[in-house]
Amino acid sequence: MKIAVITDLHANRQAVEAVLDHARGQGAQRLAFLGDFVGYGADPGWVVERVRNEVARGAIAIQGNHDAAVAAGGSSTMRSAVVALIEWTRAHLSKDQLDFLAHLPLAREEGDTLYVHANAFAPAEWAYIGGRADAVRSLQATRCRLTFCGHVHEPRLYHLSLLGKSGEFVPTPGVPVPLLPQRRWLVIPGAAGQPRDGNPAACYGMHDTQAGTVTSWRVPYDHEAACKRLRDEGLPQELALRLANGR
Repeated sequence: MKIAVITDLHANRQAVEAVLDHARGQGAQRLAFLGDFVGYGADPGWVVERVRNEVARGAIAIQGNHDAAVAAGGSSTMRSAVVALIEWTRAHLSKDQLDFLAHLPLAREEGDTLYVHANAFAPAEWAYIGGRADAVRSLQATRCRLTFCGHVHEPRLYHLSLLGKSGEFVPTPGVPVPLLPQRRWLVIPGAAGQPRDGNPAACYGMHDTQAGTVTSWRVPYDHEAACKRLRDEGLPQELALRLANGR
């Protein structure tokens, strides 16, 4: 089976549409969404509804930190700009959509694969996989041989051998990586809705369970239209600049 793994959609309709079209064109038979459906982007309602519809058809969906924050509402401990964005997002979601975000699981296991937004060692604390040590800690916190996670907006693969030797690399788009069975793997597909590696093209990963490979993909999309949507909604200019620059 080919499973498209998509994370950090961040209310970016243009990017999500492009990624889903590309994934279907690559033969995706199932979808796994690893959270952060809202935040930063101008179309939270459309993105959440699209994910809800895909879940009804059998897709996996995991809660991200932005989803949890929006479902709960802003608090006095947050910066005023953050609270304003959260409340703007909440105002653009229906009660059913907010309930959907609130009740998403933090992680899901299927066979020897774990799907989670941030990490396996403390999913609810939203710590980033900042390097090899964090990746190893995450891999050692689960029985699963393969972990897919988001939260980090740049594509990266980590592996851990039976002898405890670890490694990491940045995948080349379009090149399948064999997930060697004698290693454990942590795969970060990169962000669909807000890449941060200097390339504005959307990211996602394709896991081919039969071939035992994962392929990183970059999908150009109309980020200028996404930026215009942000400006039209009166959202902070810096959000548009980040999309345009891939930062």
